[in-house]
This record gives sequence, C-alpha cells and structure tokens, in this order.
Amino acid sequence: MASDKVLHITDHDFEEQVIKGKGLILVDFWAEWCGPCRMVAPILEELAVEYEGRITVTKLNVDENRETAARFGIQSIPTILFFKDGSRVEQVIGALPKSAIKGKIQQYL
Repeated sequence: MASDKVLHITDHDFEEQVIKGKGLILVDFWAEWCGPCRMVAPILEELAVEYEGRITVTKLNVDENRETAARFGIQSIPTILFFKDGSRVEQVIGALPKSAIKGKIQQYL
C-alpha cells in the first residue's frame, strides 16, 4: 500500500516531528500484536495519500517507545492523537471507520 506516506516515529524524534511540526499531524499509537491497530493501519495509509501535503500521518509503536506513550497517558490502543502546530487538539481511541477519522481531519484543517 502507501506506507511510504506514513512516517514512523520514536521517542527520540517525537519532539522534532510532532511538537515542533507545523500543520495537522496525526499520531497513531499502536503495537504489532494489536488486531484493531492492524485494521486502522490501511485507513491511515489511505488518508495519508488523500491528504498528502495537507496533513502528516505518523505511527508510534508503544512497545518500542514507552516514554512517549506514558507522557500522553496512552492506555488503550489504537489511540490517535491529533496535533495542530505542536498542540494536542484531539484524541480518539479504538478502531474508528475511515469516515470518522476523516471527519476529525476536516474539523482541524
């Protein structure tokens, strides 16, 4: 699919990529073993292509990056945090349909 459009981030580059980032940035907190996370992944890849140049879609593996997950109180995955110009503006938990995620994107563009 279009996974080259989705940026994989870590504890080490979260600050640079998200907090100092410009525009609307989605951060998908996920893990390999999480079934619902695997359901959301292709939706986020599609949205990354659809909104290319207007949003940034990122993924952060919570098993490998516990510091950032703890910093934002992530207790359930998948969780998507929306950041606008470095400020957290929205959080959604669970495997939402594409239309619901798209609605949130439209709200903040």
